[in-house]
Amino acid sequence: MSDADIQTLREGHFGRWKNREAIAETLIPVIGKLYRERNIIVQVYGRNLVNRSVIQILKLHRRVRMIAGELSVVDTEPMILALAAMTDVGSCQVDVGKLATDYKNSDKSQTPAEFLRAALKPAIGLHTAEHPTDVVLYGFGRIGRIMARLIIEQTGSGQGLRLRAIVVRKTQEGDLAKRASLLRRDSVHGSFDGTIAVDEENEAIIANGNFIKVIYASKPEDVDYTAYGINNAILIDNTGKLKDEEGLGRHLTCPGVARVILTAPAKGAIKNIVYGVNSKDILDSDKIISAASCTTNAITPVLKVLNDKYGIVSGHVETVHSFTNDQNLIDNYHKADRRGRSAVLNMVITETGAAKAVAKALPELQGKLTGNSVRVPTPNVSLAILNLTLPTAVSRDELNEYVRQIALHSNLQGQIDYTSSTEVVSTDFIGSRAAGVFDAQATIVNGNHVTCYVWYDNEVGYSTQVYRITEQMAGVRYLTIPAESLNA
Repeated sequence: MSDADIQTLREGHFGRWKNREAIAETLIPVIGKLYRERNIIVQVYGRNLVNRSVIQILKLHRRVRMIAGELSVVDTEPMILALAAMTDVGSCQVDVGKLATDYKNSDKSQTPAEFLRAALKPAIGLHTAEHPTDVVLYGFGRIGRIMARLIIEQTGSGQGLRLRAIVVRKTQEGDLAKRASLLRRDSVHGSFDGTIAVDEENEAIIANGNFIKVIYASKPEDVDYTAYGINNAILIDNTGKLKDEEGLGRHLTCPGVARVILTAPAKGAIKNIVYGVNSKDILDSDKIISAASCTTNAITPVLKVLNDKYGIVSGHVETVHSFTNDQNLIDNYHKADRRGRSAVLNMVITETGAAKAVAKALPELQGKLTGNSVRVPTPNVSLAILNLTLPTAVSRDELNEYVRQIALHSNLQGQIDYTSSTEVVSTDFIGSRAAGVFDAQATIVNGNHVTCYVWYDNEVGYSTQVYRITEQMAGVRYLTIPAESLNA
């Protein structure tokens, strides 16, 4: 190759990059305005473009190449601009990535604007909710703070979920500033994306303009939420202390609380919900709902789709799970076996109820699964290994392709993500908002015995599932365009 050829390549690649940068820069305010003023969420293959930087937008387009073919902002720009010009479209989620791909594969007999209008027909004239739903976080630990970030980030036009208060025990002077600092800085997930201020006089945290009252209380029944202007709220209990109907029902005795979500597996007759799998079981009459566990949320969607297509005779679930606050940093007394040993120095075999809990969301797998867990010295992201026996033999390529299609085009695309990279490791999935990410390269098939690997951010992925349940209970529903082509 000559010097001239190399120079041409250099200029060509750099020129295309600068062009894509310029396009992304012009699209950011358009995407933001659609979200803030009209509650329209712009996506690319299930990933939101709202509040994303230029580089993030370009990377989300590039990601599509790994799973569905080439896609560029050059392809999605006409769709986004046409969407902004359509003033009669109501609140919805529009996947401009999928629509751009469909348009590229069409006969081009329509302009992008005409193609988009036809696709958006179900959303034209759609009514947008006028009143937000109050949300209270009871507890402000790892899950509580991730939930706060998610709710604040997705406040949008203010017509969906609004975080009104957090409830904690007062520890010492300066407690409020320390709580705010923990929300602002996170050793795993990085700094808060926005601004945070402390209102000491009114005991509140101001995050991206959201006034969040910090309520100090020792018991659930001690709080009258209406005294703080909070009404018909959904309370999310992420303390893990109360797990049955009697205990969680104490929240419902408080004025201002209408419903309760537990961020842990529940005891008794409380419904354990894995969003996307059995979330249709949530009734308006249900006052207390459990969002199950992070592991149950990671594995249940994958187990569902495999069982739907192939059937599962039996299986064992082994989770390689990051350590949690429940373990000791150094050796010390712990009521549970082995968990007293140093979490940062040891792999610790411990029990998990996730395998049995799957049956609460998927009754057809009752008694078919066993499970165990190994806690490992990493602070976040876990891995579930599904060793399954199917009724008949299956090929590795067929199984992987089936899951890929589910991840791209089904009603479980928000729960099941997919990677075919040979180089991914656990830290690559920090911040993943899927319940689980199917690792196609790791799949092992031996006749009717299969082993599947599912990565999951046991903090963000799980919290996103809780957020989805909260939206459903609040009646916040986004019409998705285009509709999923597969029913998982």
